[in-house]
Order: sequence, then structure tokens, then C-alpha cells
Amino acid sequence: MHEIADPIACIDCPLQDCPGLRSLEEHQLAFMQGFKEGEVALARGELLISEGQSHQQLYTLLGGVLIRWRSLDDGRRQIVNFMFPGDLVGLQSAFDEPAAHAVEALVDARLCRFPRGRFTELIASHPGLGYDITWLAAQEETALEGHIVSLGQRSARERVAYLAVWLIDRARATCLADDGNRVGLPITQVQIADMLGLSLVHTNRTLRQLLREGLVEWKSREIRIPDLDHTAEFAQYDRGAARARPFI
Repeated sequence: MHEIADPIACIDCPLQDCPGLRSLEEHQLAFMQGFKEGEVALARGELLISEGQSHQQLYTLLGGVLIRWRSLDDGRRQIVNFMFPGDLVGLQSAFDEPAAHAVEALVDARLCRFPRGRFTELIASHPGLGYDITWLAAQEETALEGHIVSLGQRSARERVAYLAVWLIDRARATCLADDGNRVGLPITQVQIADMLGLSLVHTNRTLRQLLREGLVEWKSREIRIPDLDHTAEFAQYDRGAARARPFI
């Protein structure tokens, strides 16, 4: 991880133009400019937060995709979630406590950095932003509920299809996917298995079956869903009417 010498001014934030994100108002942008400490860059595979270590920053993902995971003593790993542009990183563990998880860059990433110690100042000065942060935390819990249901109740084909639809939906909302329901993400079969509680052999077999059925085309560096609504229905994924997500 390294510091970016020329951080983007909040008024020019590229997230302001993403269709799935709600733009900040001018006075909010002015406050965030003073609240922001700087920007950092991560290379693919680099850790932003290490499991078991304390950290004093909050981050907003400006570009790229991150994965959040926890490990067991024997080296096994559970990927808990994927994080997309606009997501707030650093509130997923209790303040003043070591992180119970690690956050890793799936692709090269860029993040805005904020001081965790001034979090109460943000809430006091801009209650609306405080509400937005609470809403983001609730949305992440909702996403985790969907992933837990996959682990506990969905078949292997439904698990993979559900994850693919969720990833495409998040990517479309944050300017990472094209109109053909295609996103370039180098998610390996090992990482799919680590997310969905499947063996590597079962993951490979499931991906080939979904490809034959025309539901999901999952390659080493790309995901494509020919018919998003059909695949969502198969996976029992409720796409609903997406609300624009706030960010800070």
C-alpha cells in the first residue's frame, strides 16, 4: 500500500457520476474535503487491513474491488464479502478492537482515507451522513444474510448463480460492468470455493454445468450472464427496485 501524491478533490470525485450511487451535496463535499486525510493505492493481492491487527482509519473505495475474509488456524479461509466502489471500509469491526477479518485487493484499488478518531465529528456535523453510514451497515448485513442463506440452503448451482448475479448487479451500479451484463473480475475458482463453501472439484463441475445451461459464463477473468432476470429467478435472487447507495 502506498500514499497517492495527487489525491482527487472531493468536488471531482468520480463516484458522483455512478448511476447506482447517490451524489453528495455541495456542503457535504466541502466537509468531506476537510475530513479526508488522503488516498492510498493497493496492488492486486495486497492487504488493506490485516486480520488480528488494529487500525485507525476508515476508507471509501474509490476504484477497484476488495474481498473481506477470515481464516482458521489450519489455513482454511472463508471469503465473507466483496466490496465495490463507494463502500465504506473499516466499520466492519468494533472501534478500538483488532480486526476480526482481513481486507484484500481483488484488483488494483484506490481508496480515500479518513481518520477513525474523528468519526463522532462527522456524525455531529452532518447527521444525514451519519444516517447514510448506518444505512450502508444495514445493507451489508442484508447482503450477508443472502450469502448465509446460500451456504445453508441453496444448491451448488444456485449458490454460484446467486453470487454471479449479485456481483453483476453491484458492478453495474458502480460503473464496472457493461450493458451486456459482463464484468472483468479475476475471481479464481479457489476464491469461489472459499466464498461458497464448496470443494474445488465441485466448484469446477458446477461452473461447467451453469455454462452448458446458459445461466452463467464464468471465466478466469470475466463473468457474463446472458439473461440476468432468468438467472436471478433460478437463484431466487430478488433484484427488486435498486435504491441509489449513499457514500462518503
